[in-house]
Amino acid sequence: MDFVRNNARRLTLINLKNSKSKNKHPLTLTTVRAEVLAGITVALALIPESLAFAAIANVNPMVALYTSFCMAVIIAIVGGRPAMISAATGSMALLMTSLVAKHGVEYLFAATILTGIIQFLIGAFQLGKFFNFIPQSVISGFVNALGILIFTAQLRLFLGESWQMPVMVAATLAIVYLFPRLSKAIPSPLVAIVTMTVIAIATHLPVRRVGDMGEITRNLPVLHLPHISLSLETLAIILPYSLTLAIVGLLESLLTAALVDDLTDTRSSRNQEARGQGIANLVTGFLGGMAGCGMVGQSIINVRSGGRGRLSTGVAGAFLLFSIFVLRDVVQQIPMAALVGVMIMVSFETFDWPSLKTLRKMPLQEAIVMPCTVAIALWTHDLAQGVLVGVVMSALIFGWRAAQIHVAASTVQPETKVYELTGQLFFGSATHFIELFDCNHDPDQIVIDFSRSHIWDHSAASAIAKVVAKYHRLNKQVTLVGLNPESYASARKSGVPDHVISFGADSGLVA
Repeated sequence: MDFVRNNARRLTLINLKNSKSKNKHPLTLTTVRAEVLAGITVALALIPESLAFAAIANVNPMVALYTSFCMAVIIAIVGGRPAMISAATGSMALLMTSLVAKHGVEYLFAATILTGIIQFLIGAFQLGKFFNFIPQSVISGFVNALGILIFTAQLRLFLGESWQMPVMVAATLAIVYLFPRLSKAIPSPLVAIVTMTVIAIATHLPVRRVGDMGEITRNLPVLHLPHISLSLETLAIILPYSLTLAIVGLLESLLTAALVDDLTDTRSSRNQEARGQGIANLVTGFLGGMAGCGMVGQSIINVRSGGRGRLSTGVAGAFLLFSIFVLRDVVQQIPMAALVGVMIMVSFETFDWPSLKTLRKMPLQEAIVMPCTVAIALWTHDLAQGVLVGVVMSALIFGWRAAQIHVAASTVQPETKVYELTGQLFFGSATHFIELFDCNHDPDQIVIDFSRSHIWDHSAASAIAKVVAKYHRLNKQVTLVGLNPESYASARKSGVPDHVISFGADSGLVA
């Protein structure tokens, strides 16, 4: 026996080592180059998006740039999903607009700090597992809605532009998709951005540049304590915003992490990612930034450009700061057309195209969840609301199915009737359970067999107690058989008399 135990323990350790090594990304000269180039590509794409998100939140452009720098660097160190990019996002920016408008940017910094604390506590108390309750159809709806939102956001940038804009976008897409056939040593999105920038500067094309999106200054982020009063009144103002930001931020971050898991065939830690997001937002708030979270689009750019480890994420943040200080004049000349082309590529690769084929194979009740998730997200321009509606719909559909209980009634002796239950007993099926019994016309001996059923909550146990009480009022004897230990305990707590319950699966009473 000792030999068997030792070998079982040895096999377990080997399996653990193999599972861990699968997530490791060994650093060689080739992988370091790929990581660095991927990070640079992401950084260049982060700049215009950060400036756009600053406009949404109605804050100084540098606030969003500081956020993207801090989030990327800190998540690279403490995050639970290597290669995932976290920065300022549009969904988070939308949630903080009213706070900035009503109370000012200092309250935003305080809310960001509190958001980080809440997220860290969620991770510390291992609450990330609750995000496992998001069904695959909702995840597909999430990524599909995100792909559509990214695409439509790029279309708005064509308004008021000259004919050179669509031409440059087409040229960018051509480079992105065709350059890998020549060489995969350099990420094709980076090649496209550099090529279009050189052409735009050399020919003085009349197209919108990154510098037109907002002013970029050469100021380092410094420690900043929010200028607010430390009082319950202040807490009452920022707590609702912080709770919303924390939940939405974790929702998008963990869904992004799951997507990167699939793309890289590796695993991530939800609770570690929650703690990492919390630490990143906490530090960002003290450095004059706004709350951020994981970014699906930028993460896909990173993975597609060769990023697989933490280095690419850290390089993205570091190069973003480097771009602000050293390459500011060059970065401001990057044509928006090049970045639009890259983001259009991202939108097509974000969309879960196989999910459209899967819809036809799914039951109708489940098939409607994904389109509804997409529709709500597009209507509200809020991915979190779409996911929330999708989860609620999935829960209702599951509850409806689980509430379907069936009974097979048979008379084994002239004075004994047996009810064999099949299905789950909980609050959703409790009323239907009571209606299954014909108390007035049943014989004097009743046996209810729970061998194929389970009592999940007090509502179901109370329903059983009510049925037993009905029969007793009619001077009829009831015996409950086939109860498993958990169901037996629930029945006793609900007030079912001990002499009524025949504990275990033995149904010899009906023979």
